[in-house]
Amino acid sequence: MTGSEASPSFRLAYVPGVTPTKWVRIWNERLPDIPLTLLQVSAGEAFGVLRDGGADAGFVRLPVDSDDLSAIPLYTETTVVVVPKDHVVAAVDEVTTEDLADEVVLHPLDDTLGWERPPGEPAFERPATTADAVELVAAGIGLLLVPQSLARLHHRKDLTYRPVTDAPESRVALSWPREATTDMVEDFIGIVRGRTVNSSRGRAKPAEEKQQPKAGRPARGGTRGRPTSGRSTERNPRDGSGGGRKPKSGGKGTKPRRRS
Repeated sequence: MTGSEASPSFRLAYVPGVTPTKWVRIWNERLPDIPLTLLQVSAGEAFGVLRDGGADAGFVRLPVDSDDLSAIPLYTETTVVVVPKDHVVAAVDEVTTEDLADEVVLHPLDDTLGWERPPGEPAFERPATTADAVELVAAGIGLLLVPQSLARLHHRKDLTYRPVTDAPESRVALSWPREATTDMVEDFIGIVRGRTVNSSRGRAKPAEEKQQPKAGRPARGGTRGRPTSGRSTERNPRDGSGGGRKPKSGGKGTKPRRRS
């Protein structure tokens, strides 16, 4: 038996802007014996990492080539424009692409919005990365349109952002190689989809399985042989409420009416 078989692990890639913390926490709670390794990759590298076996699954940005990769769309992000805090755009709640027609709009090489033609006036050259473009916005060179999570990721005190109502949106998905849909991949899919440990796809550990009542003890009534004196543990067959409640009298009120 090889070392990898003796000590399995799950490798999860994720692109900038995605926060996998919630799903990782659930994985560690359900499968503590299988370590999960996080691998941050750029949006452009993510698919190559999955195809080359560098990760078992990954959070990516759509579209995904469906020929050899499977994907489950998760959510769609709002697109925002990043501007200096003293820019006129900062004075409004939202803008359209037409509002940016006279602005220099930066278009980094790692752009994730898939523009046919970005709005505004193009810069003399395209920044290599979104991080580089943010620095240029801070220097007053131009504006930048990105998914909201990337604006938060590259937050600066001297910059702010506003929603762009008619811009393309970025969609985030969970993806994995179609021919490598392992049990661990299925487990992670179940976590992302919100399945419980007792669902048909979940692999509940023995300690998490429901305990069966022991022989000689009734299924109801807890571990005690008899109900507490003066109370009934049986449920009311009419309204489903527990025992021990006094019946109401006198119609709507809880006290009996006095006779005149």
